[in-house]
Amino acid sequence: MADAKDQIRETVSQNNVVLFMKGTKSMPQCGFSSRVASVLNFMGVDYKDVNVLADEGIRQGIKEFSDWPTIPQLYVKGEFVGGCDIVTEMTLSGELDQLFSSKGITFDQAAAEKIREANA
Repeated sequence: MADAKDQIRETVSQNNVVLFMKGTKSMPQCGFSSRVASVLNFMGVDYKDVNVLADEGIRQGIKEFSDWPTIPQLYVKGEFVGGCDIVTEMTLSGELDQLFSSKGITFDQAAAEKIREANA
């Protein structure tokens, strides 16, 4: 498990935005992972996807690393943001835009606004 945690720590520290998910950004394998990946994809965020289904050590390790029991998990600049519900709420409230802006993460502001309009 130490190897998995080291690998997780390295992945999170070497990439500005990381999504630990079931499946991949191009082929999510659960609805919650699909929702978060869709938001990031639609907003044009450059992120690293980590398929937890491909490695049981990572799948369990990420839960311990973040002390968060569910997947997906989003990290921005090494900081744990949250899972599907939190990312959804932050997207709809504009907090995700603010987080990306404050951390220097490039995203499509118009796309973020379209998501909010569609869910108003």
